[in-house]
Amino acid sequence: MNEQSTVRSLMDAAPYSVSEDESVLMAWEVMERSEQRQLPVVREDGCCAGLLDRAELAVVCAAAATTLSGRRVRDLVHARRTVTVHPEGSVVRAAAVMTDEHLDALPVTDSHGRLVGLLTARDYVASAAGLHSRAAPAGQDPTRAALPGLPPRRAARQRGIVIP
Repeated sequence: MNEQSTVRSLMDAAPYSVSEDESVLMAWEVMERSEQRQLPVVREDGCCAGLLDRAELAVVCAAAATTLSGRRVRDLVHARRTVTVHPEGSVVRAAAVMTDEHLDALPVTDSHGRLVGLLTARDYVASAAGLHSRAAPAGQDPTRAALPGLPPRRAARQRGIVIP
């Protein structure tokens, strides 16, 4: 990884995401099944509305299920600023933004604000260790999972501690 490297070279080009109109319970289910620690939230037009963090969502999901069934993802991301990076931006600049803003992940958006990927601290660590990159080859349009299709369930032995 060098100063010339772009965000595209490190980002996950096909993260699971959730619509801002989905319930927080559905967001939790997508996060659990996908094993992502951050979940991008998108508007109907594909633009990034925000990013949900696993810990934040776990706290929200501790409420009674009857309350949660009516609560929408937009309620969690609407009032806060969303910091994003562009795929052709410098990884050094993205790391500086993540450090300055105390973030573990950044949504990657195109020039119109549409979600094209997710850059995480885990991506940086994998790159620094020389592990295989998850980025799609240049010129390919990655297929992103969209609801109603959910990621497959993990095996019970892989679950670890279940957080309500």
